[in-house]
Amino acid sequence: MIENIIKKIAPTGVLRVGVNMSNFLLVNSKDSLGLVDGVSPGIGKKLAEELNLSFKMVEFANPGLLADAVNNNSWDIGNIASEKERDKTIDFSDPYVNIDANFLFRAEDNFKNNSDIDQSGIQIAVFKRSAYDLWLTENFKKAELIRVNSIDESHNLFRENKVNILAGLKPKLIDEMKNNNTFKMMLNPFTYIKQSIGIKKGNPEVLDYINKFVSNIIKQGYVKSLLQKYKVQDKLSIPKIN
Repeated sequence: MIENIIKKIAPTGVLRVGVNMSNFLLVNSKDSLGLVDGVSPGIGKKLAEELNLSFKMVEFANPGLLADAVNNNSWDIGNIASEKERDKTIDFSDPYVNIDANFLFRAEDNFKNNSDIDQSGIQIAVFKRSAYDLWLTENFKKAELIRVNSIDESHNLFRENKVNILAGLKPKLIDEMKNNNTFKMMLNPFTYIKQSIGIKKGNPEVLDYINKFVSNIIKQGYVKSLLQKYKVQDKLSIPKIN
C-alpha cells in the first residue's frame, strides 16, 4: 500500500512541500544549509521521512499563490490553512496546529463582541487572501474589508488610523498592544486558522494516509517538540485528538 501512496503523493520521487512564506509563526528560521525552516517545513520533512523520500521546499510569497498553484504541478503537499473557499480546489487534512484570529480596535470605540464590528461604516484591514480574509468574506456582510498585500501593510493601516479595525493573528496583535496602550483586542477569536496539509483533489487514499500521519505526530508529541524548537509553543495550539 505504501508504494501506491508514494506514487500518488510524490510522482517525481521527491516530496515537494509548498510553504507559505508570509506565515511568520510557521516559517521563521533557516536550517544548517540555509534553507527555509520552521514548524511548517518541519512537518513536510517529517512526512518525507515517513515515506522514505527526499524533499524540496517550494516557497510562495503568500497562501493565495500557493493555493492557485494546486494544479500547476509545482508542489505535492501544500502547508496552508484549510478554509471553505480553498476546499473547492484542494483536499485538506485535519489540522496539525491552530492559530487564533482576533480583532484589534481602539479603546475609545468600546466594542463588546465580534458581532458589533460587522456594521456599516466600519472598515477592517485584512491581509488579502489569508484564511481569515476568506472567513470574513464569507461571514461579514456589512463592514468593509480593506485588503492589502501583506500582514505588515494591514498593521500599518491600523496604526495610521486609516481603518477602524485590524483583523489578524493573535500573537502579532498582542505585540501591537504592547506598543500602544490605547489598542484593545477582542478576547474571543472571530475564527481559528486551521493549519493543515493540502493535496490535489481526487486522492482519498492519500488523504486518509496523511490524516493518520497528522494524528500520529500529534499523539507522539512531535508537533509539540516542533513548537518548542521554534519557540512558538505559547502562540499556537495543538488540536485535540480523540
